[in-house]
Amino acid sequence: MVAKARTLPPAAEPVLLGTVPRIPRRTLHDEVLNQLRDMIIEGRLPPGARINEVQVCAMLGVSRTPLREAIKSLSSEGLVEMVPAKGAVVRRCSNEDLRQILEVLKAIEQLGGRLACERADDATIKRLCDIHDRMMALYRKRARLEYFKLNQSIHSGIVLASGNPVLAATHEMLQARIKRMRYIGNEDAPKWAGAVAEHEEMIEALKRRDADRLAAVIGRHLDETLVRVRDVP
Repeated sequence: MVAKARTLPPAAEPVLLGTVPRIPRRTLHDEVLNQLRDMIIEGRLPPGARINEVQVCAMLGVSRTPLREAIKSLSSEGLVEMVPAKGAVVRRCSNEDLRQILEVLKAIEQLGGRLACERADDATIKRLCDIHDRMMALYRKRARLEYFKLNQSIHSGIVLASGNPVLAATHEMLQARIKRMRYIGNEDAPKWAGAVAEHEEMIEALKRRDADRLAAVIGRHLDETLVRVRDVP
């Protein structure tokens, strides 16, 4: 007798779940990287300081492997440099370095702002406005580090909204190199208030999609940033 061929059951219909947001996972690397970056930005690890791996590992309760991975990331960001016979050292940024970086950031952000006014959809602009509102709430609480992080995300977000990933990547690389100086530069209350007022003007221009106005305010904001931070030690 010839055995009958088995008939396979029909494949189950795929379950349509619609759009399901991914659950973000923060790795140990991310946690160590963020902690170490904050220590540099806040000045707990000042420019020129050697990163003592034993001390930092004990402080954070981690092994050397995630710390060394974080140091590599910070080196690529320009916050840390590897010095022979010393190891990882917090990078110093001279006033001339600062002037040159801000000069390029100014051109990038002005172009990014113009393109964002032209290309960004309404949802993207609303998201940036929402970040601004959260930043202002932190300003009123004087939560400076949390305020600063949202402040930087607005600058990055405007450039990202240009729809030009090359522009955004260049901006992110340069912005990372002077994070500490920009953070310390707002220690003085009048300087911080001035920066906040300029951000209010920026977000209003973005809401109106007024490219000329936004570019002008961004230019003035970054010119004033140089004045605010050039004497930071």
